[in-house]
Amino acid sequence: MKFFIDTAIVDEIRAAHRLGVVAGVTTNPSLMAKAGQDPKKVIQEIASFVDGPISAEVLAEDADGMVREGREWAKVAPQVTVKVPLTAEGLAATRVLADEGIKVNVTLIFNASQALLAARAGAAFVSPFIGRLDDIGANGSELVRTIATIFKEHHIATEIIAASIRRPLDITEAALAGAHIATVPYKVLLAALEHPLTKAGIERFAEDWRQVTQKTK
Repeated sequence: MKFFIDTAIVDEIRAAHRLGVVAGVTTNPSLMAKAGQDPKKVIQEIASFVDGPISAEVLAEDADGMVREGREWAKVAPQVTVKVPLTAEGLAATRVLADEGIKVNVTLIFNASQALLAARAGAAFVSPFIGRLDDIGANGSELVRTIATIFKEHHIATEIIAASIRRPLDITEAALAGAHIATVPYKVLLAALEHPLTKAGIERFAEDWRQVTQKTK
């Protein structure tokens, strides 16, 4: 399973990219609003150091509008993947953009039928929202597992992005369920790095080393 970073804050993306684990970036209008900068300039800056897919979302509600916005996003950088919502208009736009060679990430997926429809419309990626399903008492990781099983059974190449990741355990569950990618907020990525026994081990090694070097002076 690959890691994408789910943010539009360039400093966070740079910090995560430095770790050597980031294969792509996902953004959305809410994340862009938090970044507080011109969205196209943000995508251009991200593309200057991230080689993998960078999702940029359309805001139009009709297919023609989504296609127009998608084409504009695709001009910003070659890594751009156009993010389209799972609606009837979104599926129509996905087909047009995919036929033009523009990669599409269909977002706001909450059941397996939606994921299958998006894949058949030509989506390069589908994004089931794990956390939002868990919030309402459903099982987000089980949805990922179901989608992965369907895609494997029918030889579908569309990649599954586990989205709406809230905690490190979500990453593990997404990987076990068969997600190809987990898109992770920066703070969750940092939390996944930490364990009290790791910290204690580092401190113990440092203390042992200090003692032995003092004795040999």
